[in-house]
Amino acid sequence: MKTHRVTKALGALACFLLAQAAAVQAADLKVISTIGVKSFVEELAPQFERTTGHKLTIKFGTANVLKREIEAGEAFDVAIMTATVADDLIRQGRLVASTRTDVARGGIGVAVRAGLTKPDISTVAALKRALLDAKSITYAKEGASGIYFAGVIEKWGLTDALKAKTVLGAGNVGEIAARGEADMAVQLITELISVKGLELVGPLPAEVQNWVVLTAGVSSNLKEPGPAVDFIKFLTAPAAVPILKSKGLEPGTAKP
Repeated sequence: MKTHRVTKALGALACFLLAQAAAVQAADLKVISTIGVKSFVEELAPQFERTTGHKLTIKFGTANVLKREIEAGEAFDVAIMTATVADDLIRQGRLVASTRTDVARGGIGVAVRAGLTKPDISTVAALKRALLDAKSITYAKEGASGIYFAGVIEKWGLTDALKAKTVLGAGNVGEIAARGEADMAVQLITELISVKGLELVGPLPAEVQNWVVLTAGVSSNLKEPGPAVDFIKFLTAPAAVPILKSKGLEPGTAKP
């Protein structure tokens, strides 16, 4: 049933794009994007290219690292960042404020390597026990979810207790766990469920859950922003919602 909904959504998106693309000359677009929407963007990008004739070059990374690269002068057409980073780039004049669009929001979850027993993380107390009992854990050093989770651990007074068995990673830390270099991974659910060899345990307990908003904007250096704006409209079209949800995300305007 989910596959059928996604197929219908792709068909609807094709119609949407045909309407948007009329009389627009094909363009080469460079997209710089947080890995938080990687699986979503990768599924939709080919449809956008086929229907519009535009060519996408997409670079993925953690938002804070990508932000530094943009500040150092890296050229781009569309940036998809965490809302905090996007807003900072707008303040710097690097993104056009009027194009700011919340694409998605995602919650943080816990996953373990396939075959391992899934711990109980249903309550804050249970999550604390699971972290202390785990042989090793991993989260992103500079990713929004990792920075937040490090703050949670510090608030609980567990930083020192977990330090020796924590593997700080970059990018999708679920891959670290899948390779056997850590038993437990903490990151956005959408990133965890995209990794083979990993099993999602579940979301963080509601008391400590943090919804990360992922926001797009167009570079302020573009002379012809139309195709870039169309790409953002495409990502946020109603027909894209089933695909978004299939990747463990929610629409950017949805309330958690």
